[in-house]
Amino acid sequence: MGLKTFRPLTPSARFKALPDFAEITKSKPEKSLLEPIKKTGGRNNNGRKTSRHRGGGHKRMYRVIDFKRVKRDVAAEVLAIEYDPNRTARLALLQYPDGEKTYILAPVGLNVGDKVIAGESIDAKIGNALPLRSIPLGTAIHNLELTPGRGAQIVRSAGGQAILNNREGGYAFVKLASGEIRKINEACYATIGQVGNTDHFNVSSGKAGRSRWLGIRPQTRGMAMNPVDHPMGGGEGKSKGGGGRQHPQSPWGQLAKGFKTRRKHKGSDRFIIERRPSQKKTKK
Repeated sequence: MGLKTFRPLTPSARFKALPDFAEITKSKPEKSLLEPIKKTGGRNNNGRKTSRHRGGGHKRMYRVIDFKRVKRDVAAEVLAIEYDPNRTARLALLQYPDGEKTYILAPVGLNVGDKVIAGESIDAKIGNALPLRSIPLGTAIHNLELTPGRGAQIVRSAGGQAILNNREGGYAFVKLASGEIRKINEACYATIGQVGNTDHFNVSSGKAGRSRWLGIRPQTRGMAMNPVDHPMGGGEGKSKGGGGRQHPQSPWGQLAKGFKTRRKHKGSDRFIIERRPSQKKTKK
């Protein structure tokens, strides 16, 4: 994929950089694989706002994606590469010999007409899904299960990939994009390759209106509020963090920088071989 830039004829076009969608081969989704999405506006089932700055946005339909790759040892043909408004990755539309169609995440290098397959004793080619025990060490993988049979849970966003480092005692050691090395049951399935749309992190919307189309509403800085509304509000003039030089906080007083929010004794700690590098250590 590439990016389109624009002549700065308007303020919104000055810094705008949008995907060119050159890899998209089909403009309309497969109707049989669509489900409706009901917008919440950030409210829970009691109508209370639990996620701020959400609301509005363009209507969307959910694309049903086969994260489990349930059809094993049956080759499918890639019919099209499609856009998905619900995620940063692109989708590949597959068709099996019996006529069934499914969506999977489209990895880099997967093209229309290619054949992909899921199973235990198959080649480790782009788009194929295998259990971790069958994947060669050093291979880039994505769409990774954490529990066998549950379906892929991690490494699903645009440009994402993990590296299979080692295997020992029924577990595979996988290095994630964050630098964390994690033990995962070697019976879990993963897909070969890197998730497509690798230039997504370079996209610049150029204007606030484009965020509104995505359902993202404006956010007011805490420093611009009054003390009654935010811990960082108030002060005479423009003060740093409110009236008393306190550290950046959320509206409910939780520290915003450096405060560890992960539980101290979490069940999955035993699966983490090496933590991701600290930001303090990586800064030069």
